[in-house]
Amino acid sequence: MKKLTFRPIFDVAKATSLRAWQTGRLFQQVARKALDAVQDVLRAEVQKGNVQLVSDFLLDKALPAAKALLLERMATRLLLRIGLRGVLATSVVGWILPFVLEQLIKVGVKTGFFDKIKANATVADTLTRLDELKWATWKRINPDAGTKAELADDTSTSEKKLLQE
Repeated sequence: MKKLTFRPIFDVAKATSLRAWQTGRLFQQVARKALDAVQDVLRAEVQKGNVQLVSDFLLDKALPAAKALLLERMATRLLLRIGLRGVLATSVVGWILPFVLEQLIKVGVKTGFFDKIKANATVADTLTRLDELKWATWKRINPDAGTKAELADDTSTSEKKLLQE
């Protein structure tokens, strides 16, 4: 098994004059851009009506040519978004894109995304589920650092208690 190294991010940090403790922010920015690039490609395919292709791609059941085409589109969009050039850019894309896709698949399996897609394969429903998957993946990649902050519901807990009584 190939060991994953974080050498490219340190090279980027050195090139941009960042210290080691500042690379967390850099990683977050690159991961966010990679997740956006993946989401853009998947949404475009769903809007074309290729819901099954997206599902097969995420489940690693797609044809090799289709996988290669989608990965090439994702890599191209990410290269344009990160704003780096040359070998450094391709190196960063080479390690962040598989990481983001792996996290996306793990979250998809954990949340039952694929089962929901198979049950309701409409374009609008799939697009909303892709947005939910993106948000859940981002929370997995960039967890809340111990503040225990949560999104508030529409109604407060005291209102819920009153409604239940």
